Amino acid sequence: MNSYKLRFIPLGGVIGVTKNMYVYELYENEKLRDILIVDCGIGFPLEKELGVDFVIPDVTYLSDKIHWIRAIILSHGHEDHTSALPYHYEALGRPPVFASRLTTAFVQNKFKEFNQRIDLNELVYEKEYRFGLFKINFIRVTHSIPDTFHILIKTPVGNIYHGTDFKLDLTPPYGQHPDFYAITKAGHDGLLCLMSDCLGSDREGLTLSENIVGQTFEDEMRKTKGKFIMTTFSSNISRIRQCVEAAIKFNRKIVFLGRSMKENTRIAAEIGYLPIPESLNTNEVNVMKLSPNKVCIIAAGSQGQFGSALSKLANNRNPNVKIKPGDKVVFSSDPIPGSENEVYALIEELSLMGADVVYSDIQDQLHASGHGNQEDLKFLVRFTDPKYFIPIGGTIRHQHQYQKLVMGLGYKKEQLFLLDEGETVWFDQYKASRGDTIETKNIYVDAYGVGDVGNVVLRDRKTLATEGIVAVFLILDNQGKLTTRPKFLSRGFVYESGEEKLFNEATVQVEKLLKPRGETLLNLNNIRKEVSDILENFFYKKRGRKPLVIVDIIQI
Repeated sequence: MNSYKLRFIPLGGVIGVTKNMYVYELYENEKLRDILIVDCGIGFPLEKELGVDFVIPDVTYLSDKIHWIRAIILSHGHEDHTSALPYHYEALGRPPVFASRLTTAFVQNKFKEFNQRIDLNELVYEKEYRFGLFKINFIRVTHSIPDTFHILIKTPVGNIYHGTDFKLDLTPPYGQHPDFYAITKAGHDGLLCLMSDCLGSDREGLTLSENIVGQTFEDEMRKTKGKFIMTTFSSNISRIRQCVEAAIKFNRKIVFLGRSMKENTRIAAEIGYLPIPESLNTNEVNVMKLSPNKVCIIAAGSQGQFGSALSKLANNRNPNVKIKPGDKVVFSSDPIPGSENEVYALIEELSLMGADVVYSDIQDQLHASGHGNQEDLKFLVRFTDPKYFIPIGGTIRHQHQYQKLVMGLGYKKEQLFLLDEGETVWFDQYKASRGDTIETKNIYVDAYGVGDVGNVVLRDRKTLATEGIVAVFLILDNQGKLTTRPKFLSRGFVYESGEEKLFNEATVQVEKLLKPRGETLLNLNNIRKEVSDILENFFYKKRGRKPLVIVDIIQI
């Protein structure tokens, strides 16, 4: 008789909201047989991670297991669930990828940007798929982007309900409402575990329908005498479409700003998800030629990202579009955890430019969350009635709030697993238990490459931003003696008026250190470190700051 076990491994997405990637491993008679991967998304850097564009999951654990990977399933089109795939697809053995229509279009375009090919398949909701011994059914749900689904994973061990980002929107503006029959049937047939989105677990009630935002756009646009500017996530096609429909109603020309916004809306329009009359579609170069009350701009950059389309407007760096008094900027998204400071700074800058800025702190119904509040989550629990629970897609506090919520429905604490990244859970037909922890790390991506932004680089970037830099140029003879006085160059460290005296004193320190050493073979690396250390300590004593000290040596 065969013996089966299932292991769940979150490589991202359990405590950081973004960077979602989940691995299911099926073992037969203690041997690995099949692997199923759900999502492969990017994360966003912390404020202290200077110069990092985004973060991607660490797939090192899978490097020697690619022959068992049967498929990758992408639950919806948001970047934190899809956009790390081009970086890892080859390393994962190029398995078949399955996604809904809109997600397929987004991912296909992303791979074209990378000049890569992908085995991408548009799924059929009514069909049951088989990947090794995994049987998969897709269940329609609602979120802040069309074509989102939950995944029913049937295994010899038991059935798993993978319930990533969702809300129970009974009146979605586009597409179908959640498939309540399929959800409840999954529960009726028996569920071993529910993996549930938990990001709204600290908010009471039901999440508002996406429909309410469309009326808000109309109300705000009606009162706006200048340009109407709306910002949201570039993949939030439902929100963008509602703004477009309001612009059509008021006969405003529609302009998209930002590369991701232009690309995503182009793709959505091509597959019929974003109909725009040709007469109202225009380019940003024409904006300032039009009457301000005939312009609707939809811009990327709602999270305050540096260099985004909205950031350029706020800093007057867009050559074609200028913010003028009478213009209105509507933030139709809440800050994701960790980006609050950047968003509020952007609001300040736009206000200084003369814009009337409207955001959720001062105006209700500008944003309907794509994540279920407490009552949405309770409904999913009652519909599915699983044996075990694992909250995903939130922070640590959201996990704990979810635990309280589920225990309030009569379940026991032992039925919930609150996981950190890399922590695993084993399932068999009888019970679930914690397993070992898979070692993971953040893989940083910046303008220069992937994975080479280590702790040392981040530390140096922080030092540059806060302490400044001092470069020291030394010319030594073959005995290690200075042939000329050191040359100093600094930026962001000391005022010019104080430089000469400070660097004269620093020269004395270097000259004391570099007395003739009587060595025929000098170790220049050691000399650089010694000079750097003595200058860092000297500058700290004199100025209370430790700049990044770079030592360049020429030996003659």
